[in-house]
Amino acid sequence: MRTKILLIVFVMGILKVDAQVSTFKTIDSLVNIGRYQTALTKLHELDTTFQSTSKVASIYASIDNYKKASLYYEKALELKDDYSVKVRLAKAYKKEKKLQKAIDVYEGIVNKDAENILIQYQLGKLYAQTKQPAKAIDTFKNIIKQDSTNANYHYRLGIAYGMLKKRNLKINSFLEAYKNDTTHIKSIHRLALAYTLLRDKDSANIFVNRGLVVSPNHINLNKLKINNLYRKEKFTEAIQFLKRIDTLEPNEHYTQKMLGRCYFNLKKYDKAKKYFNKAIRIDRSDFKAYTYLGDINFEKKKFYKAQLDYMVATFAGKESRDVEYYQLARVYKELGNLKEEVKSYKRSFEENRKNYKALYQLAKTSEDYYKDKRIAYKHYKDYVNRFERKDSVLTKHAEARLKEIKKYYFLQGEILQ
Repeated sequence: MRTKILLIVFVMGILKVDAQVSTFKTIDSLVNIGRYQTALTKLHELDTTFQSTSKVASIYASIDNYKKASLYYEKALELKDDYSVKVRLAKAYKKEKKLQKAIDVYEGIVNKDAENILIQYQLGKLYAQTKQPAKAIDTFKNIIKQDSTNANYHYRLGIAYGMLKKRNLKINSFLEAYKNDTTHIKSIHRLALAYTLLRDKDSANIFVNRGLVVSPNHINLNKLKINNLYRKEKFTEAIQFLKRIDTLEPNEHYTQKMLGRCYFNLKKYDKAKKYFNKAIRIDRSDFKAYTYLGDINFEKKKFYKAQLDYMVATFAGKESRDVEYYQLARVYKELGNLKEEVKSYKRSFEENRKNYKALYQLAKTSEDYYKDKRIAYKHYKDYVNRFERKDSVLTKHAEARLKEIKKYYFLQGEILQ
């Protein structure tokens, strides 16, 4: 009798397992054809088990409902400690932007399996993402000890060093990444940028050119190339690269403004004007584009239009506008408005106390405008004291005017210091 009972229980167990297997196959079929709501209904009708709970979580993850996916992965782990579910839970946390929770899960895995490079790599990236560079560095160093051949590990280490302003270690890491993979475009770009900032032109050009061979359409490398060509006054060549990136990313502010600057330097003012106006439409806060429009009108001797452009630039500008006030002063000179010319040179120097030309012109125009030559004397003296070695021609003239003005007041019975 007892044997019969055990046999019945055994058979019933097998039938129950077979039924569950059949049910899960049906659920998988429903999910595959997109009927996830029906699949979830069937799963909720089953007994709460690790398999049914993790299946519910997977369905929610597949439809990007990561909040519910996380909830059910957590419930599944309460029923059974499972590696793959932990990994999926961490991914769900990342999608929810619960990065510290994802870190906690990954740390738990790594503590039990110190040689799990895949999880360590994800953990290291999360440390960097959550502004924990020291932990990221330790993690990537440990990974590299286990596998030094992967360029991505060295690259990520370089990023972490960069967060701590460790410039040499950062560059060395990117170089190691490049040594492991000479087509690793992220490292090539970082090296090109680092050497550009260091003003190491030769090294920067090597990596810019190498990067453009690997990835001709890399926008940031193209920009570095364009900037280099612009500094070398190779404007026609720069335009070719600008037109390339304009087809890749149309109507970008940088591209339109640089096209304007290149055409301006080539004295193709109508084309330059077209691109500066495009740049303004994209970013109306860019006061420098108005400055260039003013320069174009100044070159064309359209002084009233230039005046308006420079004035708009001074109103729109949030940074130092000494160039704009200086150019405005030049317009007032052409228009014969000496009073406004003096005021504009004064504003230019107030905006930038290193603008020696503005101070010199302020002294010169003050001498022409004010009857009291002591005003000009003060500015000339200030110029010589501050900028004696900046421009020998201007300094020579300023010193000559100081002597003449001092002599004039001496004859009037006044000694100027």
